[in-house]
Amino acid sequence: MSSAFSDSCVLSRGAMRALGMGSWSCQMEGRKLTLGADAAEILGLASPSPASLDELLPHLAQESSQLLQEAFAACAGSGTPIDVEVRLAVSDARPRWVRFVGAPLPCAPGQASEIRGAVHDISAHRRVREETLLLAMRLTTTLASITEAFMTLDHHASVMYVNAESTRLMAQPANALLGRPIVELLHGRKKGLLRAQIKQALAGNQPLEFEDFYPELDKWIEIRAHPYAEGLALYLHDVSERRQSQHRLMLLRTGIERINDIVVIAQVGDTDDAHILFVNEAFERQTGFSRKEVVGQPPDILRHVTGIDIVSLLARGAIKPRALTTQLRREALLQRRDGSTYWMDLDVVPVRDDRGRLTHWVAVGRDVTERKLADEKIHRLAFFDPLTGLPNRQSLVERLEGAMADSALTEQEGALIFINLGNIRTLNNTMGHSHGDLLLQQVTERLTQNLREADIVARFGGDEFAVVLQNLGPDPASARQKAQAVAEKVRTRLAEPFELGDYLHYSTVSVGVARFGTAPGGVSELLMQAGLARYHAGDMEGSAIAFFNPSMQAALNASAALGADLRAAVQAGGQFSVHYQPQFDRSRRIIGAEALLRWNHPERGTVSPAEFIPTAEKTGLIHPLGLWVLNQACAQLAAWARQPETAHLCIAVNVSVRQFHHPDFADQVMATLSRHGVQPGLLQLELTESLLMDRLDNTLSRMSLLKQRGVSFSLDDFGTGYSSLSYLKRLPLDQLKIDQSFVADLLTNPSDAAIARAVIELAHNLKLPVLAEGVETEAQCRFLIDSGCDMLQGFLLAKPLPVEELETFVHAKPFAHG
Repeated sequence: MSSAFSDSCVLSRGAMRALGMGSWSCQMEGRKLTLGADAAEILGLASPSPASLDELLPHLAQESSQLLQEAFAACAGSGTPIDVEVRLAVSDARPRWVRFVGAPLPCAPGQASEIRGAVHDISAHRRVREETLLLAMRLTTTLASITEAFMTLDHHASVMYVNAESTRLMAQPANALLGRPIVELLHGRKKGLLRAQIKQALAGNQPLEFEDFYPELDKWIEIRAHPYAEGLALYLHDVSERRQSQHRLMLLRTGIERINDIVVIAQVGDTDDAHILFVNEAFERQTGFSRKEVVGQPPDILRHVTGIDIVSLLARGAIKPRALTTQLRREALLQRRDGSTYWMDLDVVPVRDDRGRLTHWVAVGRDVTERKLADEKIHRLAFFDPLTGLPNRQSLVERLEGAMADSALTEQEGALIFINLGNIRTLNNTMGHSHGDLLLQQVTERLTQNLREADIVARFGGDEFAVVLQNLGPDPASARQKAQAVAEKVRTRLAEPFELGDYLHYSTVSVGVARFGTAPGGVSELLMQAGLARYHAGDMEGSAIAFFNPSMQAALNASAALGADLRAAVQAGGQFSVHYQPQFDRSRRIIGAEALLRWNHPERGTVSPAEFIPTAEKTGLIHPLGLWVLNQACAQLAAWARQPETAHLCIAVNVSVRQFHHPDFADQVMATLSRHGVQPGLLQLELTESLLMDRLDNTLSRMSLLKQRGVSFSLDDFGTGYSSLSYLKRLPLDQLKIDQSFVADLLTNPSDAAIARAVIELAHNLKLPVLAEGVETEAQCRFLIDSGCDMLQGFLLAKPLPVEELETFVHAKPFAHG
């Protein structure tokens, strides 16, 4: 061995000793092991050291022994360098670890005959590494357990670590976050804020805290940055709920500030003392006092602010808040700073903490002045007539209940008077509703001026007034006389002319009186009795007074029974028939007939038209009855049309005012004519003068429409009603009929004779033919013919006949051919 090589070996051993290493070699043949002194010392082996690999293995831990054998085998077999850490089998509390490294010496290819290497004591290094790993594990566990999102950034603001909460918050896995700049992961609504804040924190080594809304997360995030040696530690906290709560509170405060309702919030202390925390703008506007004047002051100041002791109205709720246990609500008349008043609907609500202690109260007040005024107006509209200012029907009923109760208690008689004005509808239609309103106001004035102050005057309906008389004395006879005197006074005063502007109006009145006293009976019954008496008075001539008596009730009951039977008959059918009374020309030739409705009731027998037609008018049954008669008449015209000798005959059908004004009347007439195939000119509709008294324009329009389609018209009972010549010339008439009341006495009453002649002359001047009805004697017939009457109808010539007898009569008489 040369000196240089020897020196090299010494240097090598010295270097290895300095590094804590020792050398070894192993002859693979026989597995002979040679350990250097340093190696044996490192392995803790006493002299003599193991001579073979197999002797060394028991000095290692079991798992390490196996690991080292496999490493030597791999090196010997394939030349793989040895680099393995093994644990020594020692009884010390601390484990000892060594590292074997080695490599085969060059020899025949594919096989190593000797392996040389070194062993290094790595126990200290191993302990440091294990402690570092344990610390890292503990830190990782700690960071993972933080409920907030946590991450660390390096000095380039790239993510180095994220915990589980961070991945949940960012909605991305950890591998998608690590290594990426934070500004690429979060894009706030405030552009550049995150970058600037992170840069400032890194540069200034100062902790920062800020928050922003991040649209991609749809969250408000609060970020707290804490610098440390490696970069930044970031805490990310989702504050969306807090921000929403703040936003809601802001909206609520803004809303409370701006609403029109007054809001006052007061805080309650540990004693009964309290102070006002808040008042809104509406409080300032409504009261005239500023916030500075009331905020911080005790609630008692509200008494001075309003000028009215609302404290008592709030049942001590404002000044003694602790006495307030439930919500209070009151309406109070308050006063502004300028002295004006207003109505306030005030709610005071106690607010308590979790332990039930009163902490605050909130008062909310709404200005209800307009509502109160509207309520007063509604009350007046509900209980008073707006035109006359008198109590209305509802108010009368309430007052009448009180008057009847007082009468029963004091045993004093009283009376209810109903007053109906006549001709007011005519006045409205001729002079306008303004004149009618003026009349009602003047009637009110006369009634109130001529009655006692204790008497009640009310407007019961459109043209009907009521007077309640009280304290007429205990004697019924005397009370009747007093009521009679008042009724006479009313009739007299209302019979005097009314000056309606430049028009002088005379009115008739119907007065009905019903007495009340100690006898049992309610308001409804009394109203009915007074109404019946008034209706009875209305049936008399001129202005009349009637007192209620039971016979009126009996008549009403009979009328109601008749109406019920009539309705049942209309619904069932089979009880009605049409009789026809022929009409003749001057030569007594048949020109047509008038259709007359007859009712044969199974129990009542034959009911007179004069009895049931008014009932049909009142009940509205006149319309279906009228349509049925029209249908029967058109059927008869169709039957006559099939025979040449009767095809020219016409039929007159009476039409009531109510039926004529039905909106479908004209269409129903034309539909009936069309259904039976009848020429419209053969149908004549008889109208009464009462039709001229209401809705004349509508009447003219409907008559013109039917006239254009061929239907003819006759004016029945001419001279008994309105008889306005100005209206007469406007109507599209085809005939005038002289009423039988004039015909009956024209031979004995010069006036009736003069009227008959005048009607005939007037009709001829208007180019209208005249038909006289009710002709019963030859003398009447001769007088009418001599006076120029064109057509005749009456018992002298023919009575009303059933349709079967009519056919026989018609074919036995000569015809007038058109």
